[in-house]
Amino acid sequence: MPDIHVSAAVIVDDEGRVLVVRKHGTTRFMQPGGKPEAGESAAQTLIRELHEELGLLLAEDALRPLGTFVSAAANEPGHRVVAEAFATSVDPATVRVQAELAELRWITPVDAETLPLAPLSVEHLLPLAWPSH
Repeated sequence: MPDIHVSAAVIVDDEGRVLVVRKHGTTRFMQPGGKPEAGESAAQTLIRELHEELGLLLAEDALRPLGTFVSAAANEPGHRVVAEAFATSVDPATVRVQAELAELRWITPVDAETLPLAPLSVEHLLPLAWPSH
């Protein structure tokens, strides 16, 4: 199964909600992030993607490494995603949808039960944000 390497952010606000995004032409929500460009570290990839997709300006020291996680890809059948994940928190008022994103939502564990989510989010990343759920 071919691998898709990405960097992903688990972004939590002061109320414990987690940011998920949905790209144009897709149905599943996932953590923001994306694929690296040549020569980028995982953290550099995430900083660039968060700026392009959400208008966020983050320094590398604002990201806390969570590890590497593997799941079935949400939008590329027959592929798996290998994600370097990082945690950070931001003020929801500073986030805006742009680039290839169609929508963003700040979700709670209750929201996650009914929202179409990427396997990586369900299996690995949301449990890191909400360990008691």
